[in-house]
Amino acid sequence: MGQWLRVIRFDAEQDLANQLLQLGLLPGDCLRIIRAAPLGGPLLVEFSGRSVALGREVAGKIIVEEGKCASH
Repeated sequence: MGQWLRVIRFDAEQDLANQLLQLGLLPGDCLRIIRAAPLGGPLLVEFSGRSVALGREVAGKIIVEEGKCASH
């Protein structure tokens, strides 16, 4: 947690991918996990200067890579 990660792509059906795009999350963006709720609860993630809660199933469809967000 706390490490910045670069979004590579969404491994999701088009509707979910569109919802993530509408939230402002784009491939190439950097995000970090701020907090993970216990017992499989949602993740609080930060990207583009905002914080958003994502269910773990949704978050699991965001494909990321480490070490590519040196600007953060």
